[in-house]
Amino acid sequence: MTASVPESASAASEAATETVEGTVQSVVYHNDENGYTVLTVAAPAAFELAKGRTFTLVGKTQAVWEGEDVTAEGQWVTDKVHGRQFKATAITCVAPKSVAGIERYLASGLIKGVGKVLAHRIVQTFGERTLDVLSHQSGRLREVPKLGRTKIEQIRASWHANETLRDAMIFGQTYGISVNKMTKIVRRYGPDAVAIVKANPYRLCRDLWGIGFATADRIALSVGIPKDSPLRARAAIAYTLETEAEEAGHCWSYENNLLLHAHELTEIPVEILGEALEQELRERRVVAEGTGEEGRRIYLYPLWLAERDTASGVRRILGSPVPFRAIDADKAVVWWEACAGFHLAARQREALTRSLTNKFSIITGGPGVGKTTIIRALADIYSARGLKIVLAAPTGRAAKRMAESVGRPAQTIHRLLKWNPVTNRFTYNAENPCEGDVFIFDETSMIDIRLARDLFAALPSAAVVVWVGDTDQLPSVGPGCVLGDFIKSGAIAATRLDHIFRQDTSGLIVRNAHHVNAGEPLEVRPGESDFYFVRAEDPEQCLKRTIEFMTTRIPNKFGLDPLRDVQVLTPMRRNLLGTENLNCELQKALNPTGDAVVRGGTLFRVGDRVMQLRNNYDKDVYNGDVGFVQAVSAADRSLIVAFDGRPVKYEAADLDELVLSYATTIHKSQGSEYPAVIVLIHTQHYVMLQRNLLYTALTRGKKLVLLIGVPFAVDRAIQNNVVQERRTSLAERLVQTSRVDGKGTETK
Repeated sequence: MTASVPESASAASEAATETVEGTVQSVVYHNDENGYTVLTVAAPAAFELAKGRTFTLVGKTQAVWEGEDVTAEGQWVTDKVHGRQFKATAITCVAPKSVAGIERYLASGLIKGVGKVLAHRIVQTFGERTLDVLSHQSGRLREVPKLGRTKIEQIRASWHANETLRDAMIFGQTYGISVNKMTKIVRRYGPDAVAIVKANPYRLCRDLWGIGFATADRIALSVGIPKDSPLRARAAIAYTLETEAEEAGHCWSYENNLLLHAHELTEIPVEILGEALEQELRERRVVAEGTGEEGRRIYLYPLWLAERDTASGVRRILGSPVPFRAIDADKAVVWWEACAGFHLAARQREALTRSLTNKFSIITGGPGVGKTTIIRALADIYSARGLKIVLAAPTGRAAKRMAESVGRPAQTIHRLLKWNPVTNRFTYNAENPCEGDVFIFDETSMIDIRLARDLFAALPSAAVVVWVGDTDQLPSVGPGCVLGDFIKSGAIAATRLDHIFRQDTSGLIVRNAHHVNAGEPLEVRPGESDFYFVRAEDPEQCLKRTIEFMTTRIPNKFGLDPLRDVQVLTPMRRNLLGTENLNCELQKALNPTGDAVVRGGTLFRVGDRVMQLRNNYDKDVYNGDVGFVQAVSAADRSLIVAFDGRPVKYEAADLDELVLSYATTIHKSQGSEYPAVIVLIHTQHYVMLQRNLLYTALTRGKKLVLLIGVPFAVDRAIQNNVVQERRTSLAERLVQTSRVDGKGTETK
């Protein structure tokens, strides 16, 4: 039935379920993630409102355009702020039938390049048949006055693309897939996207970032795929392995545990899951190695390949001679000390000598122990021989810091390897090695097994390679424990530096980092310092003090810019003191107004600090890169983000790759160094409180470290040195090869 707006505010009228109709006049708000929508709707003449009156419609729908006809079921309610509105439980949008509606529809931004003037000309030409002409007789667009061939082709392409997208959006709405995700699905699979997804929804987990097993499983069960289907069982196997890799850093899982976890996820009998595993093995999607009480080691094929190829690349470099005359290490050290004007400590001399006499060597140690000095010495000595030196690090911030401290150009590893979007692979690889003689890499604890594979494939066999890092920091975000496995294998010459040089009588940052690493209490002194602890017992007080120090006290006392110089670090994403809430509150305090693009519950404004969440080779931005929003377009919900001054555009469908970064997790801060850090450490983070987590946080601050939280939480972190060992086999693969002239053990 067609409903009228009730004049009474009685409980009976509020509760009545009715149906309303109208034409969308404007889309006031639409959330692409959950479909929540606020529309201004014009009531038709038959509607029991004065003709031309509008009403507010609130509900969930996946895609809606101005000019569309809308039918909704729900109830009339009175909102305390916005007044009378229709709250819909179901909204159906269809293409308009009236001439006025069609004209508004075409001018809404639905078709690229069609605004109000051109929409009017098109509708004047075809009237109520306009949409049919666009769908089935688009060649007739030549009849529209002053419409050229190029514009006609643009309109045709855009209209047909939108028809595909609309069908996909209807499918997405049915199965609870957001507009952003559905747009990515269409971009990936093309016009047959809906048919492809219906045939095997579990492809989504494998093919698209950001779509997990739960979403694919919901679609699969809804379209009739049986609960014990081999498709579902195989997807559960893959998802379980992927989850262990991404969340725990494991490269493999024991067969028995894998089947048990997949069973807990799906309730599929273990026998069927076992058959699915065998099928995955036959198709080389997973690989099995070894036997034991817990069964075979099961790898995702790409991770098995990454371990195998990394080990092979290391062996290739270790087994190849250098193309230049050997350096007399003792003479080179004396020469460099004379040039530098100071003497190296004994352990530094040892590290430098090992790196000058081995094809591949590793230097480890905490902050202030002289690792950068060795990098500088190596670069100077090899440069004096006329050799090409290449410096690189995993992140842009780490590369920038390396360049500043060494005094030579440095780049990220991804830019060293140079992604080619045409071939969809790195330009430098096994067939086309990087150019250079000596390759020195810093912050190597961040390098995961996938990046290690690409890196060692691209290094020339004749190269001298030096890895520098801190094994006491958190391991890489991605799977594997590459630096630790290299040292553990004993196949690579490794030296640990442990004497602290970078400190003065008042500096506590470096001292406290080493205290934490040794399991000792922190030093805190009254008065001026570079290290402070602020006690805040409850989470609300902790949040309040964080905002206070970030916005006023640190900028006023130390002259630091809160947007550029100060980073808030926290162990977790969730809860009051997690990154999600902290970023929301810090944005309100630091950047509260201005035009915004909304994605989910996040507002992006000009000036916001943001972080990239995944490697996007097409945009040349990578997981952990930090930039600033330069421009926003509310019309098409796009952003321009500047990364080190380089502008990068993000369409609406790409916004899930970005998060606000006023606060970030300690793990995500690896490889970065900031003038000042505020570290939150509270019992709310209890399950995350570990020594290597606090140690990593403290080593991020260059001039100032401020801890806010509870002393018990600090003590808990310092005392908890139990670290879950990652399941990897890289060390074993390297042990199977010959050692490096007996020089492969780490010196301590």
